[in-house]
Amino acid sequence: MGVHRSVDVSGVRLAYQVCGPRDAPPLVLLHAMGETSGDWDEVAPALAADHRIHALDLRGHGRSDWPGVYSLTLMRDDVLGFLDALGLDRVHLVGHSMGGAVAYLVAQADDRRVGRLVLEDVPAPRPRKPSAAVRPDGELPFDWDLVPAVRRQIDTPEPEWLELLAAITAPTLALAGGGSSHIPQAGIAELVRRVPRGRMVTIETGHLIHRTQPERFVAEVREFLDEPAHLPAGTKGERP
Repeated sequence: MGVHRSVDVSGVRLAYQVCGPRDAPPLVLLHAMGETSGDWDEVAPALAADHRIHALDLRGHGRSDWPGVYSLTLMRDDVLGFLDALGLDRVHLVGHSMGGAVAYLVAQADDRRVGRLVLEDVPAPRPRKPSAAVRPDGELPFDWDLVPAVRRQIDTPEPEWLELLAAITAPTLALAGGGSSHIPQAGIAELVRRVPRGRMVTIETGHLIHRTQPERFVAEVREFLDEPAHLPAGTKGERP
């Protein structure tokens, strides 16, 4: 997709790929659990036409360090440290699944750093019934130890995460995968109701929207990012 680079953030080496014009608005892509920056390969070139793409390997994934200590809050702090290390004062954030949770935590922690927020099939942080995770056979591109650690936080999220959705000032686009997704779509609708400038677009394709419908994904994201800054992000409401 792009040039591979890395940066040290509080003793953890974070790897990332970068592409797009150097002077274009920065766009940071955050992958799902068990994925890497390469998960964005099909959509990143189109997004890089007018944005400087930074696709990050979150801690415990891909070429980044696997430090053995994992949580959504640590990943949030990694992203904020990553922005500091690269001198990125304000960025657009796109996050899929777990990466989307990290993205809204970044916006909650320091909303002035986030211009626009795109959350791909990400529900509001509500407690859920835990289920056992089964390790796939063979070598993995991520540290399996992160799975139980992060899933515990997803199963029992911090109560303030739900309340602080109302503090996100960035225009927010929630892309929902529809009825074939394993993510409760009502949870995505709740997230949009709680974020003041949120909107929801449903693409009936399941959880992996950017993989199964890459052209539609890119079109929706680019339209959202290209909207005039003065246009309230919620004016279109929910669309199919």
